[in-house]
Amino acid sequence: MVEPRAALQAIGQMADAEIDIGSAALQLARVDAPDADWQAASRHLSDLAKEVVRRAARMEREILPERAAALASLLAGEFGYTGDLETYDNPANANLIQVIERRRGLPVALGVIWLHAARAAGWGSHGVDFPSHFLIALEGDKTQVVLDVFNGGQVMTARDLRALLKRVEGEKAELRPGLLQPMSTRRVLLRLQNNIMTRRLEAGDLQGGLRCTEDMLLIAPDQAELWRQAGIMNQKLDQVAAARNCYQRFLELVPEGAVANGVRMQLDILKSMLN
Repeated sequence: MVEPRAALQAIGQMADAEIDIGSAALQLARVDAPDADWQAASRHLSDLAKEVVRRAARMEREILPERAAALASLLAGEFGYTGDLETYDNPANANLIQVIERRRGLPVALGVIWLHAARAAGWGSHGVDFPSHFLIALEGDKTQVVLDVFNGGQVMTARDLRALLKRVEGEKAELRPGLLQPMSTRRVLLRLQNNIMTRRLEAGDLQGGLRCTEDMLLIAPDQAELWRQAGIMNQKLDQVAAARNCYQRFLELVPEGAVANGVRMQLDILKSMLN
């Protein structure tokens, strides 16, 4: 396998439909934990894919509840994947290699494994950016089934989704259009990596947060907000030329608006620092 950042850069040039979500998340994990056993993790992903294909071939009826049950039996049952309630903020919960080793993780990290398995079987599936809780959906012709992979692949009914939303937004919250919009593969990967970036910044590791943001930009070079965030971090680290380059790239992507005007003000500050 090629050097991980080179692989991430290649992923950044791919159409979303071409991205192998498991392989891409593995590359992010290699960058984050270079001493971890990525080869064992890669073999495990391959084994999962082969097993779900084998199980899918035995299924008499390819209906969504049966597919959901097959995935839950394999991932939550046989391999014991579950959410980490005890050490939720542990950075290992967002690193795919360490999630595979520990069989514990954040919702989005577990979601990557579930999506990897579902897609290996040829089953349509996508991430769901539900408020404060990542879910996945298995796709049918005119319907879908939503699963909570943090809780063993629980099938989420409308009642379950409403209860989850109320826990997040308060008792007055109600289901509304747009809550179950599909996420692209690239967005799922960015959400995964954002957990690591956020935890580094919360720990005061600004340089580490910047490196993480730069890795995110490798797979999503047109994400304007990431360029702005990288500019802010570089500016705080007194890396003036790098900050200027990031801000200029942001303005190429977002030339107008209040945020763009704010970025221009920061560029003026940086220009004065160079004079």
